[in-house]
Amino acid sequence: MNELHRSLADKIVRHIRTSAMEQGQHLTEASLQTLFGTSRPPIRSALGMLADQGILERVPNKGFYLRDPSRIAADPLPTADDTSDEATYLRIADDRLSRRLPDRVSETDLMRRYGVSRLGLRRILTRISGEGWIERNEGRGWTFAVLIDSVEAYRECYDLRQVIEVHGIRSPEFRSDPAVLADLRRRQEIIADGGWERLSQMELFEANSAFHEGLATLSGNRFLLTTVQKLNQLRRLIEYRQTLNAEQVRGQNAEHLAILDALDASDFDRAAGLMHDHLGKAKLRKARAEMFSGGSTGEPNQGGDT
Repeated sequence: MNELHRSLADKIVRHIRTSAMEQGQHLTEASLQTLFGTSRPPIRSALGMLADQGILERVPNKGFYLRDPSRIAADPLPTADDTSDEATYLRIADDRLSRRLPDRVSETDLMRRYGVSRLGLRRILTRISGEGWIERNEGRGWTFAVLIDSVEAYRECYDLRQVIEVHGIRSPEFRSDPAVLADLRRRQEIIADGGWERLSQMELFEANSAFHEGLATLSGNRFLLTTVQKLNQLRRLIEYRQTLNAEQVRGQNAEHLAILDALDASDFDRAAGLMHDHLGKAKLRKARAEMFSGGSTGEPNQGGDT
């Protein structure tokens, strides 16, 4: 099994779960290509793999449709290796964020450090590479990407997001798409309805990141979208350390839904103002020095991301 295809299949499953897709819904290669930023051939292979597992149905000349949502009610694509892989993934994330791992690493060193096989390590590195925080070197070894690893950088990230995401909504090129807005609302309502307790750390991050990236797609500016996606990649690890209480989760969710309400009413100035306030509140609440001084990405995350 190609590890890139497996990684994409896992992402598709998480997308199905966080979107609360129903039996018979169509999964198009084009939409998944946009969502995951990859070419169509590996997307097609990942969809085929899910069809072979009975999760999707392959319809000739039409594409892939969700066959049985109950098959993925638990964690995506569970295997005997998943628990070990997840633990190792979180250890690597925490070690990198805490600067216990250098910029360049070899597979041999990582295998020795984490006590994993080469096959298991490559499975994990493929996942990390797909998330954008490590790249394979042309020769040997891997190089970690630059991440947001200080409270100053975290604040600067939110300052930039306030500028570009608010501008995107106010842009004359912004176009409301009822289907996109309905999908974003459905995801947020799932989280509001107790989903933050059921979904994994990664699923929460991806669902809430998808909210901001989804609005960026409507801005009409391709560079705004790629910038928002890149900022989400850079802050992914530190967001895994965030833990919010139930009141904060409900507040964050309500802010997302209020922005969608304003957009549904075509009140773009109000939506932009709400987005500015939303990101400003998040910066004040979450940019804390202790998040960069240790801790563990393995702790339960009750807030996901904003």
